[in-house]
Parts: sequence; C-alpha cells; structure tokens
Amino acid sequence: MRSRRGCSLRSRTCHEPLGAAAWDRAVSTPLYGHDEAIAFFRDSLDGGRLHHAWLLSGPEGIGKALFAAKAALRVLAGGQGRVDAPGLDVPDSHPAAKLVAAGSHPDLMTLERLPKENSSSGELARSITVDQVRGLQRLFATTASLSPWRVVIIDSIDDLERNAANALLKNLEEPPPHSLFLLVSHASERLLPTIRSRCRQLRLSLLDDDAMTSALQAALPEAEPAEIAELRIAGHGSPGRALAFRGLDIAALEQAMEAIAREGDPTNARRVALAQGLTAKSAQPRYEAFLARAPSLVAAIAKERRGEALAEALRIWEKTQALASSARGLSLDVESVVFEIGGLLAGLATSSAPRR
Repeated sequence: MRSRRGCSLRSRTCHEPLGAAAWDRAVSTPLYGHDEAIAFFRDSLDGGRLHHAWLLSGPEGIGKALFAAKAALRVLAGGQGRVDAPGLDVPDSHPAAKLVAAGSHPDLMTLERLPKENSSSGELARSITVDQVRGLQRLFATTASLSPWRVVIIDSIDDLERNAANALLKNLEEPPPHSLFLLVSHASERLLPTIRSRCRQLRLSLLDDDAMTSALQAALPEAEPAEIAELRIAGHGSPGRALAFRGLDIAALEQAMEAIAREGDPTNARRVALAQGLTAKSAQPRYEAFLARAPSLVAAIAKERRGEALAEALRIWEKTQALASSARGLSLDVESVVFEIGGLLAGLATSSAPRR
C-alpha cells in the first residue's frame, strides 16, 4: 500500500500524495472468510461497545490488513449516518467510500514502513520509526472532519522500533475521544505485554478450502481451475502466500520434496539436486516457497500416521519448522538449509518403514 494525503498508507511527515490505487483496491476487494471475526467486530460497533484499540493477529497473507481497511471504512461511513450493507461492506457510492478510494479521507491515517531514502529498488526501512508514530498527533490535533471518528491503521505493529512502540503506548493508554486503532500483527506474542493488554484481541484464522478458492478466483479471474487448485494447496489457507507462489512451478517443488519423503534419499542425490536448484539468487522466491511448504508437507504426512510413526513425524515437523523459521530470520546458508531439511524429509521415509 502507498501513502497519500490525509489517510497516508505509509505515513510521511509532509503527507505528500503517492496515488490511491491501494486504497481503491481495499474498498472494492471482497474479504473472504473471517465471518466470525466480522460478526464480532460488527456486534461491538452496532452495540456502541467499540473498543478504542483492536489487535488483528494471525498468519501472514490471510487478509488482516484488508480487514483493517474495511473495518476503518465501515466505522467512518457509519459515523456519517446509516449504512445499509452487511458485514464490513460499504457501498461504493457512499461519500466516505469515495474519499477512501481516492486516498483523501481526512480522518484516516495508516503507518507502514517507509521506503529507504535514495533506494532505487523501493526497498523498505527495517522498522516504523518513532517520528512516524509522533506524526499521528497531526490527526488528533484537530477535531474530526466528517464524523466523530478518527481511525489509525498500523500495518504491521510488529515493525515498530522500541521507541515507536513506547510512543504508541501513550496513545493507547490515553486515547483521544472517538479514536480507533487497528493494529495488524503477524506475531502478537512478541509485542510488548503493555500494548497487548490495552487492545481487544481479534485473531483471524487460515481460510478454509472454499474461501481460499473464492479469494483466488477473485484475484485471478483468468486462471484455469487447475492453477487455482494448485495455488490453493500451496497457499495452505493463505491467499497472499498462494499468490506469491504463482509462476514458481510449485508443483515440481512439491513433487521433489514428496519423492524424498516417500522414497528416502540414500545417496543424497535428490537433496543435492534440490539444493542446487534453489541456491541461485534468481531462485530466492522458490527458496522462500520451499521454506514455507516443507513444514506443511511434514504436517500433512503426520496426519496420516499413528503410534510411533506419528510421534516420529511430529518430531521431524518440529525440527523442520524450527529450521525454516531460523533460515528466514538469520539468513542461513541456502544450500545447507535445503540439504538439512531434505534430510529431515528423508527421515519420514525411514520412520514409515516396517520394523523387523
């Protein structure tokens, strides 16, 4: 998402407009799944019990930021009068929807990581800074323009630097009247306990197969059913992850991993081939897909086992999950990681062999 005047999606001190395409998509894009979360939020809103801060947590790529954008619009639109639409929907013709779609609603601001200065590739800064959080005071320094509400989205709160988190805490402890904070988090357990304690926590879950299919069909209307089915399986409940996997030949990657898990790899040839195919810089997206899919493959195999074989599969899953997570956070050597995870997959074939 991009920032823009008034409701900047990457809050900048000068509020320069960077285009409204992202907010336009947020207004028009359907939100699939999450019916219980939507109903819970609407019940609080309609009952006049809307908490001032909501922590929207759950896995990446499942629609938490879209939920926040639609919730923000629903609150802002409802503040201007009755809205006749279900869930978090707001008619495109509503004045608030038009302003949000144009990126010019004066009572909405979103904080995200900014692009690094002098970066030609658009690389983002490592964190949301304390200056960005302090910039929220511009929103609260005057009364709301179009309704009683002023809304802040932080996507994601996991990206706040320590001083920024402390600065935000002051707003959460003494919120301005009719303020709403929607905080997106992919790892809420890592947040400051003082922030978590001041929020109403709303956890969004992975999408089921029907919701995944609908989300992918909406995002890829020209895609063949076979591709939709392949992406649905690869995404494992996350449309965002599935779309990121498009064009990476995930089916071939899955086949290579399944062959190791099913038949083992006594000569290491399969692991070597897999590692060599994922070490090039151009293969980084497929490597990311490998790290995401390997634990899921082990989990799927574990579900089919019982007794000692199940226990061993669960041990392999724990090791695979830990290594995949460490590889992302610590920039471990790609070839070594792939080879080691391949060895864990091969252990599934060994553990399933009948004991003599």
